[in-house]
Amino acid sequence: MVAAVTTTPARTRIRLPGISSRAYEHPADRGALVALRSLTGVDTVFRKLSGVVSERSLRLSYLSSSVRVGETQFRDMYDYVRDAAYLLDFAEVPELYVTQNPYASAMTIGSDRPFIVVSSGLVDLLDAEELRFVVGHEVGHALSGHAVYQTMLVSLTRLALRVAWFPIGYIGLRAIVMALEEWYRKAELSCDRAGLLAAQDPDAARRALMKTAGGSRLAEMSAAVFLEQAREYEASGDARDGVLKLINLLGSSHPAAVIRVAEIDRWAREGDYRRILAGDYPLRAEDRKASISEEAAGAARSYKESWERSTDPLFSGVRDAAGSAYEAGSKWVGGLMNKAKEARSSDPG
Repeated sequence: MVAAVTTTPARTRIRLPGISSRAYEHPADRGALVALRSLTGVDTVFRKLSGVVSERSLRLSYLSSSVRVGETQFRDMYDYVRDAAYLLDFAEVPELYVTQNPYASAMTIGSDRPFIVVSSGLVDLLDAEELRFVVGHEVGHALSGHAVYQTMLVSLTRLALRVAWFPIGYIGLRAIVMALEEWYRKAELSCDRAGLLAAQDPDAARRALMKTAGGSRLAEMSAAVFLEQAREYEASGDARDGVLKLINLLGSSHPAAVIRVAEIDRWAREGDYRRILAGDYPLRAEDRKASISEEAAGAARSYKESWERSTDPLFSGVRDAAGSAYEAGSKWVGGLMNKAKEARSSDPG
């Protein structure tokens, strides 16, 4: 990494000094991260798992077989990652590699020195403002430390496959993996918000997500119609379709494309985005004061609100019971976490 520096974008963008990742994280993602960060030793263990083996090996792999952006290679991409780091007040600019792959994709790898990899297909697909959104999304992953906890998901998934012959153990692990997959889907929604804060162009965010679903022929697509498609997906069919939607999510770490567009559109319109740009956001320096129980309750409220907004026939029949159960469970987990923190703080050792 190199030190973050100020660049001069094509248009004025607002810098967010000291911003905490909690400002843009989806409530369900934020609640999980606050709880995990509070567990002494867990963060260290998974940082070592991701840093010692995967991170070092993968960095060497991309260093040897991809193009690292810089002042003389993919200069525009270099400006985008520097701008995103500057605007989100990330201490260092992550390395960014472009790798030859026609499939449009991007990812952030590592924890101690996170770096970003984007495919040539993505670079060819998106325009400048859309690429700013995607690069900001990946910087958001680095700022939130998602790579550490994604390592947990990958490790447990592999473990579940190894014990598949043992039904009870497999079922338990699969339940944990499914919960982690649901968390990571919310992490993707978090980083869409980070991407919007970096690009500060809601139209570009919507276009980027739509183009990753439908390709480069933007003239033949409409963001408004795509949002209508999202509403149709949400409300379509009966309870059987609701079950099929859940089944389709199994094994997926990303939300459906129409859901991502609808979520970023809602977030841009409903106040939080403008409030943050106006300077009203939590600070990184206050992260240690974050309350686990409050974040757990926030996650419960988020799910309840999404169920109340939903027109899905399956959720129409179960939202009240599910919301009550989730809220009760979240408070219980939050209470246990807070007790654990109190016990550690009172331990003289």
